[in-house]
Amino acid sequence: MRPLLLAALGLTLHTQAQTRSNLFNDPFVQVTGGLAACPVPDPPGVTPQEARELAHDRAQRGVSCWLDGRCRLPNAYLYDAEIIPRVQQALRYAGGFANTSIWAAGARRFVWLQGCVTSAEQAVEAERIARRIDDVEGVVNQLMIGTDGSPGYRVAPRE
Repeated sequence: MRPLLLAALGLTLHTQAQTRSNLFNDPFVQVTGGLAACPVPDPPGVTPQEARELAHDRAQRGVSCWLDGRCRLPNAYLYDAEIIPRVQQALRYAGGFANTSIWAAGARRFVWLQGCVTSAEQAVEAERIARRIDDVEGVVNQLMIGTDGSPGYRVAPRE
């Protein structure tokens, strides 16, 4: 009985250690919700072990734009909490996206657009709008047309 208890405890500790959470507070918002069948993107998250492995790289990448004179703030990740709400606001105010389901995520002044649109023109326009936001360095357009098929992003686990 004792080995079984130790095995269960080990499995529980391993599962807890592997739990993903947004330890870096990378912003992630739903912009629109007009396509209910759209695969929901997995929110940003890392395990504690991944966070330890990424910490140095994120610190180095974050400060490099400031050292190069391309950022006014001392770390590129400091922009994200402002950028993603502005992307959300700009896409909502632009109109023409009511029949889409779009999420925006941000890290290091980059914006990831994920979700579903009904036309290629909507995907291009959403990217164009996001690129025009102050302080955005780049946009990764992972929007899929329609809700069928395999998305180009990791999908959130079903509850």
